[in-house]
Amino acid sequence: MTHIFAHRGSAGTHPENTMISFMEAARVEADGIELDVQLSRDGVVVVIHDETVNRTTDGTGWVGQMTYRQLRKLNANYKFKKYGFCPIPSLQEVFEWAKNTSLLINIELKNNLIPYERLEEKVIELVERYDLASRVIFSSFNHESMATCHQLAPHIETALLYMEKLHRPWSYAHTLQALALHPYHPTVDRAFVELAHANDLLVRPFTINKEALMKTMFQYGVDGIFTDFPEKAQNVREKTLRSL
Repeated sequence: MTHIFAHRGSAGTHPENTMISFMEAARVEADGIELDVQLSRDGVVVVIHDETVNRTTDGTGWVGQMTYRQLRKLNANYKFKKYGFCPIPSLQEVFEWAKNTSLLINIELKNNLIPYERLEEKVIELVERYDLASRVIFSSFNHESMATCHQLAPHIETALLYMEKLHRPWSYAHTLQALALHPYHPTVDRAFVELAHANDLLVRPFTINKEALMKTMFQYGVDGIFTDFPEKAQNVREKTLRSL
């Protein structure tokens, strides 16, 4: 069955990458959550997508130039004002909550623009501390980082994020010992999914928000989708499975 990952939490209805968004994903019974991690100036692993706080908070500036204490003062509710104050979570805070759920956790390392020193080590240390290795997937557009993660923690799944079509991506993934491909959805068709599966790779396209596209991906038999609307995806998956 195709897993439904709530992209940055239930980001279509709640402030992305906040605890309230992750809790909503759990409430609607998504199979997993997806979140993005960076490092604060004082080395705390924080959950935020952009390299600056400008878009998703009431502040301005670079994440990596602000301390965790400074980041926590910002309100990350940006376009969902009705939810009140929503701080930027630390990865530890998310894990403290998630350890009591059964959610899969896709952690995207946001180090393709800024090479945060020791981000991989710090994230892996937290995963091990909370005994979540069997439920965690690492992904990144920085494929060197995924190779590093595999070298440091070969028992944790790694996945390659990419936007454009790749020639024989399964061969490339095998050289990095990645177990999954996370492609931009326009690059995915049924033949691609079948070839990836034949080469022992999982396929989880992003970001699938329209009902028709959800249905298509479920029919292709992808292993997971990332969506801002996990509750809608649950309903579409149920209807699609009944029709198969």
